[in-house]
Amino acid sequence: MKLYTIETGNFKLDGGAMFGVVPKSIWNKLNPADDNNLCSWAMRCLLIEDGKRLILIDNGIGDKQDARFFSHYYLHGDATLDKSLAAHGFHRDDITDVFLTHLHFDHCGGSIIRQGDKLVPAFKNATYWSNADHWKWATVPNDREKASFLKENILPIQESGQLKFLEHTEGISFAENISIRFANGHTDAMMLPQISYKDKTIIYMADLLPSTGHIPLPYVMAYDMFPLTTLQEKKSFLQEAAEQQYILYFEHDPQVECCLLQQTEKGIRAGHTFPLRDI
Repeated sequence: MKLYTIETGNFKLDGGAMFGVVPKSIWNKLNPADDNNLCSWAMRCLLIEDGKRLILIDNGIGDKQDARFFSHYYLHGDATLDKSLAAHGFHRDDITDVFLTHLHFDHCGGSIIRQGDKLVPAFKNATYWSNADHWKWATVPNDREKASFLKENILPIQESGQLKFLEHTEGISFAENISIRFANGHTDAMMLPQISYKDKTIIYMADLLPSTGHIPLPYVMAYDMFPLTTLQEKKSFLQEAAEQQYILYFEHDPQVECCLLQQTEKGIRAGHTFPLRDI
């Protein structure tokens, strides 16, 4: 098994929304906002080469939306999904599996591309993986979350015939060295891959912990549907991860790819930080 960091570019989101009830005077030291109160965030995916399978976890925001849509998110940086794949010697047609942690646009927007008037899978040789509970949640969305679930990102996957569902069962196996954890605070039935690699355990954090700045317990996004559930999930996970010395892999941290946790007087915090290639 080999793991590769796949950067797909950066975008901006409101700092207050990203840090919830935490005052700006505190969070602004972690990720300084611009004049519009927007902070920069990564859209960092993960590529797993496992035997004959080439598994891509999430795929960024994509490029098929119109200028008005992208004007809200200030895309920046030179990285793209295709450039990142090519840097490791791969092409999107090599991907055998696209694993979607959840269906918010910044995680699955690259799943579908435009070909003329048609919306087609960006990864023509891949199976796309979700779970039935989250799929229903995303395709029949609540009024608060529906702006994050864009039909053009989601429905063409099913229409293509390339979609499969995993059982919503904690710890279910996805591959020999990959099992799935579930979290329900950010959105219903979000999936977090747990990867055994070089005698270590790596957790792809998706939006349970978007960044190292979200490790302290009260730092819960206003975007989360069920913040108290997130709080409980974080508390349980962080204790386990600290005790077991899990490596956390961050999708949205603008600087840090991976970290270990440490116990401090203020609680569990980020310890050693490092790029994936150093594992």
